[in-house]
Amino acid sequence: MAQLGSLSDEMETLSHVFSLVQAFRAFDSDNDGSITAAELGGIMGSLGYNSSEQEVKAMMQRGDTNRDGRLSLEEFLDMNTNELGPGSLGPYLGSAFEALVADFKGGNVVTGEDLHGVMREIGVDQFSLEDCQAIVASMDTDGDGAVCLEEFRLMLNYFL
Repeated sequence: MAQLGSLSDEMETLSHVFSLVQAFRAFDSDNDGSITAAELGGIMGSLGYNSSEQEVKAMMQRGDTNRDGRLSLEEFLDMNTNELGPGSLGPYLGSAFEALVADFKGGNVVTGEDLHGVMREIGVDQFSLEDCQAIVASMDTDGDGAVCLEEFRLMLNYFL
């Protein structure tokens, strides 16, 4: 079994990153894949934060690294995860993702059982079935016991 403390920390980080993805989707009111200053200010106001136009502009400037006046998902995550360091789980999940993509062409889903099977196939024995189920559960927003490969990939970008 994986070290309990580090796996627990990694799953907490996965949950945090996924929460940020959900927040981004809420901020992106027109679903164009980016957040404008108006969208950021609007959602902040709806959440009860009375941010001034200047404060919203400062937040945008901090996060908008390519200076296009919008926050992409990657910029939003970078802005909100700069304190997260790479963990020990990322390299294992990266190898597993590559194997999963080879096995599940397209937009299929990954279950804890799928992840466990792939981990064993690539020679990673320290994660039990329960560990793999917990990893998938930490990313599973609709409670169906699985995540799509794209969600899995998005999480990995912040561990690798």
